Amino acid sequence: MSDIKLNTIPEAIEDLKNGKIIIVVDDEDRENEGDFLCAAELTTPEIINFMALHGRGLICMPLPEKRCDELGLEVMVSRSSDPKETAFTVSVDLLGNGTSTGISASDRAKTILALMDEKSKPTDFMRPGHIFPLRARKGGVLKRAGHTEAAIDLTCLAGLKEGGVICEIMNEDGSMSRLPELYAFAQKHDMKIVSIED
Repeated sequence: MSDIKLNTIPEAIEDLKNGKIIIVVDDEDRENEGDFLCAAELTTPEIINFMALHGRGLICMPLPEKRCDELGLEVMVSRSSDPKETAFTVSVDLLGNGTSTGISASDRAKTILALMDEKSKPTDFMRPGHIFPLRARKGGVLKRAGHTEAAIDLTCLAGLKEGGVICEIMNEDGSMSRLPELYAFAQKHDMKIVSIED
C-alpha cells in the first residue's frame, strides 16, 4: 500500500476540464469505495458506456439542490433509512429529442446533457427513468464527505457547470473495488485518482 501515490486535486481538475473520467475514493471509515467521475456538461455516450462496462455500479448524477428544485426533482423517498444519507431524487429520462427507451449510453448522455441545460424544464423529463440525480448538500465535502458533494466541488473548482456523473466501481467478480484495485485500474487506463479527504 505504501507504493500507492494518489494524484493531486489540480491534476484531477485538469482532466475534468478536458472531458476525462477520474476516480474519486472516499475514506476507509466511510464507504471505502471508488467512483468514476466526469463533468456532467462534457458527458458523451462513450463515457457512459465506459462507466457501465468498467464501473458496473449505478450511474448517478450529482446536482446542486438549487438545480434539483428548478427541475422539480423531488427526493425519491420522504424518509430515507440510508445511513450515508445519499439524497436520491426521482429518476428521469429525457422525453423525445431522439431518445428511445432511455437506457442506451446515447440516451443516458442526452438526458444528462439536458439536465445541465438551463433551458430545460421539468416537463422535458419522464419519471421514472434511467438517470438517478443526487441532491448535493450545500457546503460540499466539508458538510458531507461523499462522492456526490465531491462531484460538485470538483466541477466548480474546474470552472465548469456544477454537476457530475458518478458510478461506483466494482471488480469483475462483483465485489467492490478497494484502493489497491482502484489504483491498479487508474494506472492501466491512465486515469487520475484522488481522495475526497484531499
